[in-house]
Amino acid sequence: MNISTGDKIPNNVDLAGDKVLQRALEQWQPEFLNWWADMGPEGSRTNDVYLRTAVSVEPSGWAHFDYVKMPDYRWGIFLTPIDGGRKVNFGDHKGEAAWQDVPGEHRANLRRIIVTQGDTEPASVEQQRHLGLTCPSLYDLRNLFQVNVEEGRHLWAMVYLLHRYFGRDGREEAEALLQRRSGDPDNPRILGAFNERTPDWLAFFMFTYFTDRDGKFQLCALAESGFDPLARTTRFMLTEEAHHMFVGESGVGRVIQRTCEVMAQHKTDDPARVRALGVIDLPTIQRYLNFHFSVTIDLFGADVSSNAATFYSSGLKGRFEETRHGDDHLLRDATYPVLQVLDGHLQVVQAPALNALNEKLRDDYIKDSIAGVSRWNRIIQKAGIAFELTVPHKAFNRKIGPLAGVKIAPDGRLVSQEEWAARESGWLASESDREFVASLMGRIATPGAYANWIAPPAVGINKQPVNFDYVRFG
Repeated sequence: MNISTGDKIPNNVDLAGDKVLQRALEQWQPEFLNWWADMGPEGSRTNDVYLRTAVSVEPSGWAHFDYVKMPDYRWGIFLTPIDGGRKVNFGDHKGEAAWQDVPGEHRANLRRIIVTQGDTEPASVEQQRHLGLTCPSLYDLRNLFQVNVEEGRHLWAMVYLLHRYFGRDGREEAEALLQRRSGDPDNPRILGAFNERTPDWLAFFMFTYFTDRDGKFQLCALAESGFDPLARTTRFMLTEEAHHMFVGESGVGRVIQRTCEVMAQHKTDDPARVRALGVIDLPTIQRYLNFHFSVTIDLFGADVSSNAATFYSSGLKGRFEETRHGDDHLLRDATYPVLQVLDGHLQVVQAPALNALNEKLRDDYIKDSIAGVSRWNRIIQKAGIAFELTVPHKAFNRKIGPLAGVKIAPDGRLVSQEEWAARESGWLASESDREFVASLMGRIATPGAYANWIAPPAVGINKQPVNFDYVRFG
């Protein structure tokens, strides 16, 4: 897996050995850079940013840290090493050698999977493009920019697969990935969560905790794919994705820590008083949590899905940690519990496991999300404050599947339209909540300085101090 870091497009896929593919990607590269100039982080082009750049796929030294101007970032194509003995581990092709080329009968479905994943990467950059103007510290600004450039590299990962394996159709899809825009009413991004606004840093931290965690689980499912280039691509993407979730979990944790410090100092738990002291009250944090969690779990798709069954049986997309499951990896006779509203009550019913794979992946995601929220609660408990953040019921605020439009409270109760209307502002972040949080946002651009509403991190990036000059302004 030699890395061609000196090439126009850094890669470990021997791009120079396929001149047609190399020319096609080098023609796409200026379009990508134009998109970055138009839709990437606002006001960042001349900054020197302390970024990590992928230079290898070896776990012991895959990244290099240095100051980089983001338009000069070395976006590359990296796949984990090929395993010549790898097999398809699930579905109708179980036991066959993993595919190095696209099986003709699965071409359309594989392209759809890759395009959908690829579309999320530039979408999140577009959603976050204004956040640098209100950063709470240079440390946080650097983390935002790191997330942005790596989302850009993940786009490159999917575009490589489209160009390499899908011919003209793939090239057209790669062009379309740069034409859609997050929130555009005429040409929006494919998935709903990636058309939502990310207007403030609390929303950004929640997004990177919850929505990037969806990315983890989707990538883990794709890393099981019988199409080996997709599996090898997503495995390396997961290496970078871990930092995005760290940014979210630690960011929300630092917001909570600062709020608790102010509450303890002033001996108050009155949300209005807490807000007046310039920090974000815990009930508002809970409402942001409810919103981002509920929007994200819709990303897993319908609870019962024929497409999910087809993707699994075809060997295209597995389950989270597929090989650790102790079943037959065929699931033809298995069932899995899903939720339905029956006789005016939310009830569990059994569905064919093949059709309920979205729900299985959603449940795995929820377990993982709850674990991080528990760590946030330990910060609150350590401060001696009687408050607990909770993850809402998975049927709450759903917009996709059989639960879409059903009015269900965060605790899982079915409620009337009237009760929902009366209590929605207590369950989901309201415009007044967002206006308050926005009022706290103001750019802090001095090394070692942090906004009043967030605590400094415990440690810096790459063993640097927390007061390190993470961004140098041009």
